[in-house]
Amino acid sequence: MWDKLKARAAEVENRPILDLMDQDRAHEFSVEACGLLFDYSKTNLDAETRDMLIAFCDEAGLRDRREAMFEGRRINETEGRAVLHTALRNLDGGPVRIDERDVMPKVMGTLARMEGFARSVREGTFKGRGGPITDVVNIGIGGSDLGPAMATQALAPWHDGPRCHFVSNVDGAHIADILAPLDPETTLVIVASKTFTTVETMTNAETARAWMAEKVRDPAAQFAALSSAQDRTSAFGISETRVFGFEDWVGGRYSMWGPIGLSLMIAIGPRAFRDFLSGAETMDGHFRSSDPIESMPVMLALVGIWHNQGCGYATRAVLPYEQRLARLPAYLQQLEMESNGKRVSMDGEVLPVDSGPVVWGEPGTNGQHAFYQLIHQGTRIVPCEFMVGAQGFEEGLEHQHRLLMANCLAQSEALMRGRDLDAARASLGDRFTGAELERQARHRVFPGNRPSTTLLYERLTPAVLGSIVALYEHRVFVEGVLLGINSFDQWGVELGKELANDLAPVLSGEKDSAGKDASTARLVDWLRASGA
Repeated sequence: MWDKLKARAAEVENRPILDLMDQDRAHEFSVEACGLLFDYSKTNLDAETRDMLIAFCDEAGLRDRREAMFEGRRINETEGRAVLHTALRNLDGGPVRIDERDVMPKVMGTLARMEGFARSVREGTFKGRGGPITDVVNIGIGGSDLGPAMATQALAPWHDGPRCHFVSNVDGAHIADILAPLDPETTLVIVASKTFTTVETMTNAETARAWMAEKVRDPAAQFAALSSAQDRTSAFGISETRVFGFEDWVGGRYSMWGPIGLSLMIAIGPRAFRDFLSGAETMDGHFRSSDPIESMPVMLALVGIWHNQGCGYATRAVLPYEQRLARLPAYLQQLEMESNGKRVSMDGEVLPVDSGPVVWGEPGTNGQHAFYQLIHQGTRIVPCEFMVGAQGFEEGLEHQHRLLMANCLAQSEALMRGRDLDAARASLGDRFTGAELERQARHRVFPGNRPSTTLLYERLTPAVLGSIVALYEHRVFVEGVLLGINSFDQWGVELGKELANDLAPVLSGEKDSAGKDASTARLVDWLRASGA
């Protein structure tokens, strides 16, 4: 499979994408669904290669694996768990079973409890010591932070509740800067940790409780918990009426559809939050029922497989031309790199190809004045994933949105077209002659033939955002199936945690550095000598 794909990539490596761009290509190499248009015509994929990739899907058993996920079978094999974040947005409440047990009554019950609490905060019936809640601080890390922080920023036009803030870093500067302007008497703190043991999160939670205790007699009365460890939340002092749990079949980076999304729900309201879920549910239905060539998640994944495992491009840039999606690249970094950043297959064998690519990016047009230089003229090819909406929200600034859209479309066209040496010479007019003309012209050559995809939507509503996030979730799933890996565990984060726990008492002086390597021991000595 992989050898055939690499051989095919080598065959067409130097073929101009423009040579493929006939009048029908834009329609034949795009998918429209769920209010989105995904265009992948500006890649070097042709029909033959696409058919080969779709055949790989059949060989890998994608259809059966997809059904296994939706049906609640334990496809997270290393942890013996089902993978059912899709159940959190199953708004029609139809049965979803694990071992013959329907999980939906509990899911819908938790959603109803979240809505009731969110309304009480938004309407002022749940109060702090100083009156109605004005600010909400969500303390989490990883999936307990990146998802709701990204979505809350993305849906700013829908904010009509308390201001929401997010703390994740154990660096004390983060929580200190967030809390400094807030009033503890009108602040609600949400602690997001499934086990209620995450070191960074619980350290920040203790700091927030101490800050609040300076003015609030019972600070835990202004705390809520997103956790399944009710014994620990109770020991912290949080009433079970403000504890919202979720099952082990919801992975952290897939969790903002449920209790982890409480801060988002408080910010935008339960109705808009349900729209967000509905958009994701619509994408779920599309993914589950569509043939591969008509499936947006499948084709997005196959383009990714073609570029990474086929062509050998090690990174991909996510470039939303939507300022409010500024945190989307960081969110997708975790979603994709924690899910598919693996080195062994399901059976424990070393992968025969590289796994997931490095995912990075920034919103346009900022990135154009930062790293696009490398993308256009650097020596490495970086596939780009552009996205932009047809409409913005700011009345009277429509001309700026048109300029934004023009920049987005121009960048993808420029990456494909490039500029050859003759055109570079012509662009210089009569400014230079002879050898200097040649030298100057070479600096203005753009190799072109650099691939990109574009995702269009009408406007960034809660439903559209839900569809986009679900699209990328399913893309990760498809790529994982083709690679034969488990996209739903994350053992790679464990070793660093263990060593950090060992090093903390060394840095405090409670233990010596015996057993540490010479480099780590010297670094510890230097930090301690400098006041650590």
